[in-house]
Amino acid sequence: MMTETIVLGGGCFWCTEAVFGRVRGVVKVVSGYANGQIANPSYEQVCTGTTGHAECVELTFEPQVLPLDKVLHIFFATHDPTTLNRQGNDVGPQYRSGIYTTTPEQLAQAQAFVDKLNASGQMGAPVVTEVEPLQHFWNAEAYHQDYFDNNPRQPYCTYVVAPKVDKLETRFADWLK
Repeated sequence: MMTETIVLGGGCFWCTEAVFGRVRGVVKVVSGYANGQIANPSYEQVCTGTTGHAECVELTFEPQVLPLDKVLHIFFATHDPTTLNRQGNDVGPQYRSGIYTTTPEQLAQAQAFVDKLNASGQMGAPVVTEVEPLQHFWNAEAYHQDYFDNNPRQPYCTYVVAPKVDKLETRFADWLK
């Protein structure tokens, strides 16, 4: 099957990875850092907020099974795209909402999706998600991969990640693996 790759930043990558790892048509989800100024940054460097990177997931999916439009619906339903450089208590430019595309078609579709959301007013505030071509993606350290699945009782996972997974399971049950 043909696959596509897109990089999504919805705040903490643990949340975004946990959500998309459960979606039918997703082949692989990797936590990492996108579009910053230094090569292969560490988590500690990114957390300073000075590297320009966003915490993201690299999402490989089968568009015949999971169209990009559905990826975007799930993405916008499971994070707050109206807060600049913030998701809940996670604050800093590394937690910005972002869509980093790998093709001109993805770029056009993602921008049109954001424009439509803003025109509809359904988010209650302007969508501040940055939409731009992917420049670089660096895998996060191994302990960040599959974090929620490996640490479900960790307090952050219980109070922050689990509610996003619950929202996915409730609103998009027909898209679960």
